[in-house]
Amino acid sequence: MNHSEFVTHINQYYPLSDETVKDLLDICTEEYYVKNDLLLESGSMARYYYFIKSGLIGYYTVDELGNNIYKIFFEENSFVASTAAIIKNEPSDFNIMALEDCSVIQYSAKAYRELLRKHHDLALFHLHYLEKNWVVKKEPLEVSLKYETAKKRYLQLLENRSLYPRLKQHHIASYLGITPTQLSRIKKEIH
Repeated sequence: MNHSEFVTHINQYYPLSDETVKDLLDICTEEYYVKNDLLLESGSMARYYYFIKSGLIGYYTVDELGNNIYKIFFEENSFVASTAAIIKNEPSDFNIMALEDCSVIQYSAKAYRELLRKHHDLALFHLHYLEKNWVVKKEPLEVSLKYETAKKRYLQLLENRSLYPRLKQHHIASYLGITPTQLSRIKKEIH
């Protein structure tokens, strides 16, 4: 099982020692999920972190009418988890679903958190990752959701040439917080 992309991606945030890499890889397994498989179901305890080797994953909740509300999409070389649920040790409010067939590296949240205590370099990776992806990257998304129109957010999504073509129209509408009909109107306006 080749985990070189996984380790390379981690080392972009903070370089790990050989001992840390060995301990981390010892808790990893490679898993495959087919399109529409749930990696995590809302209401369940979040027990794993995932690193996407191939495929596309959606992170969503379900509203009171039963509609899926997508918060974010994850492509290759992304880490995915219901992090807040792991930290709080509570059931997740979110579903994590394979939107395409996926190959992931999966590792136990409990075992990983034990390694964070054991290996200072792994803890520094985790800190740098959270800072970049949960603070720096997430803040503009939150501002965009609050202040920008669905049309403007759609144009921003359209610029993501690796992600946009992989999404179904109902995923896009849900992510933008609009109906598929409203999305059709926006697309007609633009084209």
